Amino acid sequence: MLRNYLKIALRNLAKHKVNTGINIAGLAIGMACCLLIVMYVSDELSYDQHWPNGERVYRMALERIYPGRSTKYAIIPPSYAQSVRKEIPEIEQTTRVFSAGTNAPVLVKLDGRTIEEKDFMIVDSTFFQVFQTPLLHGKPDQVLNRPNAVVLTESTAKRLFGTTNPVGKTLEIVQGPKLEVTGICADPVHNSHFTFNFLASTRGFPQAEQVNHIGFSAHTYLLLRPNTKPETVEAKLPAVVEKYAAGEVERTFGVSYRDYVKAGNGYYYFLQPLQAIHLDSHLEAEHQPNGSRSLVSIFSIIAAFVLLIACINFMNLATARSSERAREVGIRKSLGSTTQQLAAQFLTESVLLSLFSLVVAALLVASLLTPFNTIASKSLSLTSLVRWETLPLLLGGAIVVGLLAGSYPAGVLSAFEPIKVLKGKFTSTRQGHLLRNGLVVFQFAISVLLIVSTIVVFSQLNFIQQKELGFTKESVVKLKGAGFLNNHTEAFKQEVAKLSGVTSVGGTSSAPGEENFFGITFRKNGQNETVTGKGCVVDDQYLQTMQMNMLAGRPFSRQFDDSLSVILNEEAVRQVGLADPIGKQITSPDNFTQRDGPPITYTVVGVVRNFHFGSLHQRIGPLFVLNDRIFRRVNNQLVIRVHANEPETVVSQIERVWKRYLPDQPFHYSYLATDWSALYQSEQVAQRIFGLFAMLAIFIACMGLLGLAMYVIRLRTKEIGVRKVLGASIPGIVALLSKDFLKLVLIAIVIAAPIAWYIMNQWLQDFAYKIDMEWWMFAVAGLLAVGIALVTVSFQSIKAALMNPVKSLRSE
Repeated sequence: MLRNYLKIALRNLAKHKVNTGINIAGLAIGMACCLLIVMYVSDELSYDQHWPNGERVYRMALERIYPGRSTKYAIIPPSYAQSVRKEIPEIEQTTRVFSAGTNAPVLVKLDGRTIEEKDFMIVDSTFFQVFQTPLLHGKPDQVLNRPNAVVLTESTAKRLFGTTNPVGKTLEIVQGPKLEVTGICADPVHNSHFTFNFLASTRGFPQAEQVNHIGFSAHTYLLLRPNTKPETVEAKLPAVVEKYAAGEVERTFGVSYRDYVKAGNGYYYFLQPLQAIHLDSHLEAEHQPNGSRSLVSIFSIIAAFVLLIACINFMNLATARSSERAREVGIRKSLGSTTQQLAAQFLTESVLLSLFSLVVAALLVASLLTPFNTIASKSLSLTSLVRWETLPLLLGGAIVVGLLAGSYPAGVLSAFEPIKVLKGKFTSTRQGHLLRNGLVVFQFAISVLLIVSTIVVFSQLNFIQQKELGFTKESVVKLKGAGFLNNHTEAFKQEVAKLSGVTSVGGTSSAPGEENFFGITFRKNGQNETVTGKGCVVDDQYLQTMQMNMLAGRPFSRQFDDSLSVILNEEAVRQVGLADPIGKQITSPDNFTQRDGPPITYTVVGVVRNFHFGSLHQRIGPLFVLNDRIFRRVNNQLVIRVHANEPETVVSQIERVWKRYLPDQPFHYSYLATDWSALYQSEQVAQRIFGLFAMLAIFIACMGLLGLAMYVIRLRTKEIGVRKVLGASIPGIVALLSKDFLKLVLIAIVIAAPIAWYIMNQWLQDFAYKIDMEWWMFAVAGLLAVGIALVTVSFQSIKAALMNPVKSLRSE
């Protein structure tokens, strides 16, 4: 019986080549979209799932509460790892991770060579007990239990030492300690929220060993005992915080811990599941940009909708052709075929179509994977699909799709009454007509929804790029590693400033868009209420180089002793409560020149216009700008404004100057405008994927509309001939045949518009500065849908209208 089903199914598919081609193309595109998204989603969901005991590992994170606001950090004070393990018995083990070179490369001296390396981390000796990475050389409890020990990954060891066993050999960190290689571990997998090449012991690093319960610097991970609920540990954290932080708060801020909390300050610690960090955590000082669970959900829904649209095509075309197959059903039933046998026949056809579509979809995925990786900023490979364990799932999925797509047509066709259809009394039911129209409306509603989403995301990204930021980001070159210049910083800056293509040179600890603005607290003299904001250190030329506007006072200048001067932004002036700020004094308990030193009083010399030092996801907060003379030198980087014409030529001149001062130091630069754009990488990915799937969805919908139009026009061939004989014009006939389909598209627009508005309004809430959705966005989406549908239907309508009426009237 099955052999007979297959034989008849293949004959029917071959007989109706156009419909078969439309169905296979639509299903194949839908399946390909689904497969690509499944690969993307699987990769996102796989982050940190590989760690043994990973379900028991949590990161201890912090919500730092300030008067009137709060900020969440992925890093916490370094001493809590030991304190919570001592005080909370439910914690089995803790470990800390200090990122020393994830973003800033580390220079390693080896055999007279200076090598630039990334992903250098300083970790506790308990690291391998919490993160059970396989060790190729060394024991987990010994490799990091002494000062100046370092563990290399397998690929790093081969890169530096070749095939020689490096254990016992020494590495020298430029402007750092000499480290002895004590172990080799396996390379970390890509789907982890942090990666590493070097793991150096915290023992011997002062920032890791000092007692500190209020300054943030360490990513801290807890391994809970089996069957321990994280809520149990979280409930005990406030008592630990008060016990260990109270004394440091009193010494630093000059008030008791309870008064400090009453004033609106505080430290709320919470636990994050390790396996949820990549998708759910978007805190300050993350190891690297994380993914987005909402995007994963949205893309999954889009993939399901695109596949559903393809299935609807099949259902629509199959039920539309029901009148053509009515006599076949009548003859089969009169010869003894049962309803179940006929349903099995039609389901066999749909499953065969689905399997053929799967083959085409696999070829599409193979050809589209590289551009999709570019669009999604991923490195997906076909190996995740072409595996023995996944092939049965793919085949099973194709069969399920075939059964779902063919279930309704099979039910409709197999239920025909043989006497009626053999007498030619069969007509398409009103219910079937309404269903087909409803499916077309659904298809185009999804398409319009995706088009609107694409327009809104594009408009928001364009708004972000065009918004006045309070500084000019174009033509600014950032140089990393300026700290290596040491006492030669000023000489280097002066020499670069003399280059013909350079406008100005400034130095800073933190450029806009970076996360390394430090926290700093101020209060107006004579008041106890404090204001906590962000701080940065700049030199005398930084504000001018960035083209920031002074609203009052002056920028820093070498003509004055500005070592204890401060420049505030407008928000800092407002929150500190300075009516006439220039010349006023404000005090900070944060002594950056001497730990546990007395508070420092600064004089306000200027007010800078509010500028976005963070992304547009956050509102502008108070900013306190200090002069580099309090630190003797700028810590981190230089910003150089160059002429817009041929910037690469200017950069090459700067590099030559750099090499004269630091011949062994790699020259690293980037453009501020490019770095700023990278802040919105997830939004850019969303825009590209929305756009791609919007095009595919409307393409699939139009294929179904084309097939339906072909069927309807074929049914009305005689009517068209009669109308032409009676004098109907070609434009009139085209309009007559097209208007019914356009009505369906207009209904889809009306349904999709409010849904699109609600969804995208929710998405925009993630931005502190955002666009307003306007009527034209929905109008453009509607016009696109109408225009594409009109072109699709009009092609067949014009063809029918141009047909010779003699042939039309003889068609039966």
